[in-house]
Amino acid sequence: MPSHRRRPPIRIVAIVVVGVIALAAVGIGLLRAAVYDPPAARPSGPSAPVAPAAAGPVSGTPGRCAGVPVRAVRELRGMWLTTVNNIDWPSRPGLPEAQVKREYVAWLDLARAQNHNAIFVHVRPSGDAFWPSAYAPWSEWLTGKRDGRSPGWDPMKFMIDEAHARNLEFHAWFNPYRGTQPGPDGAGANFTRLAPGHPLRKHRDWAIAYPKGERGRFYYDPGIPAARKFVEDSMLEAVRGYDVDGVHFDDFFYPYPEAGQDFPDGASYARYRKPGQSRAAWRRDNVNTLVREMDQRIKQLKPWVKFGISPFGIWRNKGTDPQGSPSNGLESFDAIYADTRTWVRNGWLDYVVPQLYWAIGFDKADYAKVLPWWDKLIKGTDVQLYIGQGDYRVGEKGPWKDPGQIERQLALNDRYAVLGSVHFSAKQIRADRLGAVTRYRKAHYAGPALLPPMRQLPADPPSAPRLVAARAAQVDWQPGAKKPVSWALYRVEGGAAPLVATGRAGAKVTLPGPGTYCLSGLDRSGNESPIGPPLTVSP
Repeated sequence: MPSHRRRPPIRIVAIVVVGVIALAAVGIGLLRAAVYDPPAARPSGPSAPVAPAAAGPVSGTPGRCAGVPVRAVRELRGMWLTTVNNIDWPSRPGLPEAQVKREYVAWLDLARAQNHNAIFVHVRPSGDAFWPSAYAPWSEWLTGKRDGRSPGWDPMKFMIDEAHARNLEFHAWFNPYRGTQPGPDGAGANFTRLAPGHPLRKHRDWAIAYPKGERGRFYYDPGIPAARKFVEDSMLEAVRGYDVDGVHFDDFFYPYPEAGQDFPDGASYARYRKPGQSRAAWRRDNVNTLVREMDQRIKQLKPWVKFGISPFGIWRNKGTDPQGSPSNGLESFDAIYADTRTWVRNGWLDYVVPQLYWAIGFDKADYAKVLPWWDKLIKGTDVQLYIGQGDYRVGEKGPWKDPGQIERQLALNDRYAVLGSVHFSAKQIRADRLGAVTRYRKAHYAGPALLPPMRQLPADPPSAPRLVAARAAQVDWQPGAKKPVSWALYRVEGGAAPLVATGRAGAKVTLPGPGTYCLSGLDRSGNESPIGPPLTVSP
């Protein structure tokens, strides 16, 4: 799949590859090929830099602590935590509950150590589920079995609670249409190897096997309306039942093409196409319908839940379409029927995380040339742009031997309307090959960051909280009349008060040392309260 800084501006990161086997599990697509500023205020030129804006109260008046302006980076920082084939977590299938929990908490602690503020967790990798679902069997990557039996606990609730306790947004990452993983590790395209209660056993007409041979797997047919609604219902079950912050898809809708093989959906095309509609246009319409309906249904259910997609980094090449990017690679519009441009321009997404897993200067898709195309695409919309960063590629031959490649990409992001990054994947963050993660963390993630607010989501900024009493390194605080979901701590340093810590409401405020501090509160969409009164703590 994909997963999305530190200085005055805001940005985002994405994902990349680990090895051929791991990549094949996540998808062949990986093998192929800033400061918050409302979109209306962005410069018009595709290469025009975005001026850094100081973060502050939602009212727009500069927040002040002890007479000096507060300062906070506003950007999403995250990583993808991949469960399929146990790429990141759990480390093996069938582990005891306690070990699975310990491993997950360690990933969250890594995210906090990197000054991330979001995590993207693979909860439906292949028609399965990491929660008790009426629509899908339990994931074998968790239970170690393909019998659909419960592990005896609720991983989804645990994952969300622990992420929120660390003030991390939890984005539930779904693969909509995948029904199985290829053999021999997965069930492949063999009905007899499916879990006993698997929906495709009951609805065999929904299943399409692709590609042919031992690498085949089942897909839910995107062209059958009943199958599409079932897939939507299965994902919305998690939204309805859990306190997720976001619903997240990667680049997999229709499968990436295999040489000499077309996706065998002739029966549904013949039945459901519109008069005169080509198969390619029909397939794109099927995916568009899924994206549009998911956006509508999520907002009807929980208006505050964000919806985002991490597509392949090329929509179309300029040589094919004048509106395309200056690239010469696989075109997702034509190859996998993903019309990302339409999703963004119609506002069906809250954020988009293009997977720009290419080096600066790469001839087929130069990061420095494709990035401005995405920057231009989101102009005039409410869709926030994050970038999927390819940490998995660090150490490969050529430009990826340079440990500063991603550091320079993040610096380039700062020139555009990029509001964050998601990194692929968690294992690569921990591995820190060539010291690349340490390097870009120091340059871009040295301090905490607040999430960029989304003006299309409900806004309910809390009242100003106040620090009341210091007890050694910890400080008691009181919320105002309207309670916050999280807090931000500022410390006066010369002529400004930079952000020094964040936390969830209910968490203790721990001071990094003596000084003058102020506290603000935030709602779950990142809208900030007025700044509370200062408190000075002596050495």
